[in-house]
Amino acid sequence: MIDSPPAAPSRWQRCKQIVARLEDGLLVLLLAMIIAAAAAQIVLRNLWQTGLVWGDPLTKVLVLWIALLGAMAATRDGNHINIDMLSRFLPPKAKTVSRLLTDLFTALVCAVLAYHAARMVLIDHEAATAAFDGVPTWVCELIIPAAFAVMALRFLGAFSLSIFKLLRPAP
Repeated sequence: MIDSPPAAPSRWQRCKQIVARLEDGLLVLLLAMIIAAAAAQIVLRNLWQTGLVWGDPLTKVLVLWIALLGAMAATRDGNHINIDMLSRFLPPKAKTVSRLLTDLFTALVCAVLAYHAARMVLIDHEAATAAFDGVPTWVCELIIPAAFAVMALRFLGAFSLSIFKLLRPAP
C-alpha cells in the first residue's frame, strides 16, 4: 500500500508558522544585537578607555524586548509559567473548566496590561522624551502593549479551545 502525501497545512496553520518564524527570527536578531553591543562596549573600554554612549541604554531596551518577545513565544508554545497545583488532582472535565477559567482570567489581565501600557506609550509620545541618542522613549516601549495584546489574544484562543473541549460530546 502506498502512503498518501501528508495533508497541506491550512491557511491558519501557515499563518501561525509564519508568525512563529518572525517572532523567533526577531528574538535571534535582538540577542545577536545585545551580544554585539555588550562585546563592543567591553572591547572599547578595555582597549581604548572609551565606549558607546548609547551602548548601555540600548542593551537595557534590548533586554526588555527580548523578555517580552520570549514571553510571547512561551505563550505561543504553551511553555509559559503555570501555577496550577490543583489541576493534576482534578478529573478531566473539572481540569478543562479550571483551564478555561485560568485562560480567561489571564487573557483579561494581559488585555488590561496592554491597554495601560498603550496609554503609557501615548503619554511618552506626547512628552517627546528621548531614551538615548535621539531615539524616542515611546519607540522603545512599543513592545510592551504589543506583547501583552498578543498574549491576551493567545490566551483568549486557548480559552476558546477549552470551551470547545468542554462542549464536545465524549466519544
